[in-house]
Amino acid sequence: MNLKYTNSNIINLKPLVKSHLLESARGYCYFEAVMRRSMSKKFSYILLYKPYGVLSQFTPEHGHLALKDFGRFPPDVYPVGRLDVDSEGLLLLTNDNGLKHRATDPKFEHERTYLVQVERIPSEESLQKLRSGVVIEGRKTKPADITLLAEEPNLPSRPVPIRFRKNVPTAWLELTLREGRNRQVRKMTAAVGHPTLRLVRIRIGSLSIDGLQPGESRPLTSEEITTITKNLGITRF
Repeated sequence: MNLKYTNSNIINLKPLVKSHLLESARGYCYFEAVMRRSMSKKFSYILLYKPYGVLSQFTPEHGHLALKDFGRFPPDVYPVGRLDVDSEGLLLLTNDNGLKHRATDPKFEHERTYLVQVERIPSEESLQKLRSGVVIEGRKTKPADITLLAEEPNLPSRPVPIRFRKNVPTAWLELTLREGRNRQVRKMTAAVGHPTLRLVRIRIGSLSIDGLQPGESRPLTSEEITTITKNLGITRF
């Protein structure tokens, strides 16, 4: 709609301009209040060593234990990413949605490191395929860091023993991913002919499982919070 700006139109517009300014001011005040609440919100950051057979959620299902069985956690914290029920290791629990987003969105390439026991000894060719990326479900995985370990890592025993196949050797890999697709590690090792027998996540970015036993948890230190938020490009004002 075209308006011809006459003196009368300008006079008539004044109340509308005043109303617009008032609405803008209200909107700004609302935005400022939201920002203040967000900045004053007390964030919780907790590391948990998820045991084998436990769901990465607080509600039990299908006879499995859940996270609530391993401590009294703040009611608004949730895991950053997941571990399958048959996988073990480090979970980060938090109510910091900004950190959750940056830690799980593949474009930020936040690292997660696993110890993986596989059937048979992978050749250098198989290891290189894992490093450069393999196609799973029609899409190639991002490059990964893979190391074939010379000896078995020192890990707590699992309550349900690994089912070994007679006369089939096993090997341990240390694998670092920068994306988090569903059951990705298991699908990657299977794609190169080495099914995963045991999977333990030992690091999430700069956070390590060191000092924790299955089922144990602890809050992050202030130094750890500073480091992980800085590494994810999160600035707190």
